[in-house]
Amino acid sequence: MAKASDVDQKWFVADADNQIVGRLATKIATVLMGKHKPTYTPHVDTGDYVIVVNCDKVRFSGKELAHESHPYFSKKMLSKNYSKYSGYPSGLRLVTAEKKFERGQSTQVLSEAVRRMLPKNKLGRQMLKKLKLFGGPTHEHQSQQPQEMPAHLLP
Repeated sequence: MAKASDVDQKWFVADADNQIVGRLATKIATVLMGKHKPTYTPHVDTGDYVIVVNCDKVRFSGKELAHESHPYFSKKMLSKNYSKYSGYPSGLRLVTAEKKFERGQSTQVLSEAVRRMLPKNKLGRQMLKKLKLFGGPTHEHQSQQPQEMPAHLLP
């Protein structure tokens, strides 16, 4: 059983260019939870930090369609809905994945996918804070000396 003081947390960089959202999210969630380590303990945050670049270029499975701004646009982006509720009667708001990408909220697409794969408690919220998402090819965490994500941890 690992203790919180004994955990050695590393930093990894993953490139999301031309990656399917769900498959990439499962691998990221595995690393955030620490299930890739032999010292995995369910009640301790044994996971590593993950930096994801090029979140603007993720894709969904489905038939490819032509689009002027997104290079990997697919038919599923038109049908995938994200919902939020304001708390008032008839306060349900639905937004498609296409609209999220048009509004520049592409990091929220991957963040939501990973969040839903983590535990639904305080520990899961702590794990989600170790996920750093960037829309472009650069990130601001060079001082942590992140390593490339190993091939066996990528889809």
